[in-house]
Amino acid sequence: KAEAKTATGIFLPDSAKQVPNWAKVLAVGPGRRTKDGDLVPMGVKVGDTIVIPEYGGMTLQFDNEEFHVYRDEECLGIVKDE
Repeated sequence: KAEAKTATGIFLPDSAKQVPNWAKVLAVGPGRRTKDGDLVPMGVKVGDTIVIPEYGGMTLQFDNEEFHVYRDEECLGIVKDE
């Protein structure tokens, strides 16, 4: 069995390997405001598939369905179809 090893030679157990979490964007807000009051638009749009951190965000429950809410800065990337 092959073990994961970092570039510096540290062996990682299976429990330390992170699997990316992908999510589909269902809704977005208008963006955030800077200190000067300027609007910074969201970096994602409805329908995007994004990579999110394993921990973070907020969990909300509506009609027995669980939703996860993340700030734009917490999104790690957007998965593009080619």
